[in-house]
Amino acid sequence: MKKIFYLTMGMGAALLLASISLPKQDAAKDSIDQKVETLLAKMTLEEKVGQMNQYNGFYDATGPAPSEGNAKNKFEHLKKGWVGSVLNVRGAKEVRELQKMVVEESRLGIPLIFGLDVIHGHKTLAPIPLGEAASWDLEAIRKSARMAAVEASAVGINWTFGPMVDISRDARWGRVMEGAGEDPYLGAKIGVARVKGFQGDDLAANNTIAACAKHFAGYGFAEAGRDYNTVDVGTSTLYNVILPPFKAAVQQGDVKTVMNAFNILNGIPATGNAFLQREILKEKWGFDGFVVSDWGSIMEMIPHGFAADLKEAAMHAANAGSDMDMESYGYLKHLVDLVKEGKVTEDKIDDAVRRILKVKYELGLFNNPYLYCDEAREKEMLYHADHYEDALDMARKSIVLLKNNPASNKSKLLPFEKGKKIAVIGALADDKTSPLGSWRIGSDDGTAVSVLEGLKEYTDFTYAKGANVALGAPEFQQQVDINTTDKSGFGEAVALAKKSETVVMVLGEHGFMSGEGRSRTDIGLPGVQQELLEAVYAVNKNIVLVLMNGRPLALPWAAEHVPAIVETWHLGTQSGHAIAQVLFGDYNPSGKLPMSFPRSVGQCPIYYNHYSTGRPDEEAFVFWSHYIDESNDPMYAFGHGLSYTDFEYSDFKIDDTNPAEIKVSVVVKNKGKVAGEEVSQLYIHDKVASVARPVKELKGFEKYSLESQESKIITFTLTEAELGFYDNQGKFIVEPGMFDIMVGTSSIKGLSGSFELK
Repeated sequence: MKKIFYLTMGMGAALLLASISLPKQDAAKDSIDQKVETLLAKMTLEEKVGQMNQYNGFYDATGPAPSEGNAKNKFEHLKKGWVGSVLNVRGAKEVRELQKMVVEESRLGIPLIFGLDVIHGHKTLAPIPLGEAASWDLEAIRKSARMAAVEASAVGINWTFGPMVDISRDARWGRVMEGAGEDPYLGAKIGVARVKGFQGDDLAANNTIAACAKHFAGYGFAEAGRDYNTVDVGTSTLYNVILPPFKAAVQQGDVKTVMNAFNILNGIPATGNAFLQREILKEKWGFDGFVVSDWGSIMEMIPHGFAADLKEAAMHAANAGSDMDMESYGYLKHLVDLVKEGKVTEDKIDDAVRRILKVKYELGLFNNPYLYCDEAREKEMLYHADHYEDALDMARKSIVLLKNNPASNKSKLLPFEKGKKIAVIGALADDKTSPLGSWRIGSDDGTAVSVLEGLKEYTDFTYAKGANVALGAPEFQQQVDINTTDKSGFGEAVALAKKSETVVMVLGEHGFMSGEGRSRTDIGLPGVQQELLEAVYAVNKNIVLVLMNGRPLALPWAAEHVPAIVETWHLGTQSGHAIAQVLFGDYNPSGKLPMSFPRSVGQCPIYYNHYSTGRPDEEAFVFWSHYIDESNDPMYAFGHGLSYTDFEYSDFKIDDTNPAEIKVSVVVKNKGKVAGEEVSQLYIHDKVASVARPVKELKGFEKYSLESQESKIITFTLTEAELGFYDNQGKFIVEPGMFDIMVGTSSIKGLSGSFELK
């Protein structure tokens, strides 16, 4: 059902609209669509194309105007109404100055929309998105995005380039940190939660921002995990794995914008792909927002070999349905001529501009262009105390206990008793910047609570750096210079470990080792950290390994030798507090992995919902699908995560009396001594189908808390939506036949049964 929005107009707003030459209308009667059509009819072709043009921030809005060069041209374009959006300009005062120029000096006074990559917070940072996904807590994830929107909107931002809903199965790809992992079902649920958190219940409020589902489509399947690389996937993968999170964001989340991708798909760049943008997104799914190119992706169709020059690239992009050009300059330079030459119809231009204007109306920018420019609110909302609490809650829920075995003292190392004296080793333990992670454009270095600061609230400890992860603190766009030679701190660390009962080693990736453009071929512990770990282990086996990283790591030695391993990702502003609370048992870890952890990088891409081969089972000879030097299985499977308590599953039942709603239930009991949260996961396997189905697919999950010795009946309902799949033409089908069902604590551990769908 199409939503119709009505706006009321007070005297101040009416005077404002009159002052910027907008057509006089009865706002109580006219819908947004009608207002858009009225405004569109008044626009020249050049002004229409201007709305399709987005510039990066190019000068200090509160300083002198540019006097020469490209910056002066952009400045003049703003005054002519030839710019529809600006990105990377933030601050209530700065945004107001640019908005005022456009509203008061351009002919029609159409307000700008201000965009920024608000990925896991603005000033106050929550965990990186992959870490949040490990919580499997949709409400907490929604609240995290809400917190980000409140702070970003306070500095004038009304549009974020998030969430990233790309599914990826390859830990080498640096941008896995920005998404929800390898599973389309979980990814779709999390994507919708993030969209709703950003956009809130009222997009016209001053504390909500338009969301952007990205990157449409296939970007997470870049070959070899190398960013911007070629994507070559079959239609079954496209329809069943890649597209579902985008469809959910559009149809369940009502996302206002979509960003296209850098990659090619079937030889056609996504930015110039009409099949993706027009046929699927806009026609089949009914998406009525607008599509923005990724940074420079229109001009990148030239090196792809799909366009001879920028003019041809602009033609392909506009015809394919890419509505706004981010930093390629192709539309502003060439679209007017392309229309006059008949190579792009003005109807396609009008369609793009309608979509852009509609989002601006929905954001309330025509009622009040300065809605997001309140300097008092800016001071109040940044680093707000409530946001610290939300960030801490999200950080605790994101931590995954990978391993907790008895050590040399014959008892599980975790949780620690309060006051227990420990040694802490690792440069990341004293780092207040790396835990903020990548994609933190709006935040400030040094604002994370370090692990050492968090531990001070629980115990006395001794500390040795051992070795730096990186040799320098890089700027945002620079590569990290990894320490592969300096072991000068090993002696101090080993001596400390030798005289200590228990050692907490904080190891992992620098905060800028993951993210865009940061692919890795070696996904073990970077630099000399593995050598440090083994040197410490040689003198003290009672090690708790605390991992900070933006991707799954391959840690076969640690998984075999270290008794306790805690995955903390890059947890954001409240990192140290969250980690300390988990280590000392004030918070019982409840996270579950959203991506498989490989044993070796040679297994990548590795994922739980793979297909069976024709030779899946071990044979007496070598002729079956396997490696001769490694297991096929991951080190830690999708959905894995331990607790300080034990959950027992029993009484598994399938009720298929109503084929339209198959009921699957199980009894879960907390058999341990402490309360804890569990995530029960339901997986299906369609055993025989017209298109082969994966060996296992997540189709339901529930997170809940149980007191010690408490039991709960967990019930899942399977409908056609869960039991069906897309064929190779994109048609959703449900076929009769046998289904295996498993409910458990991870993708490899649970109770199972079967039923026949008739």
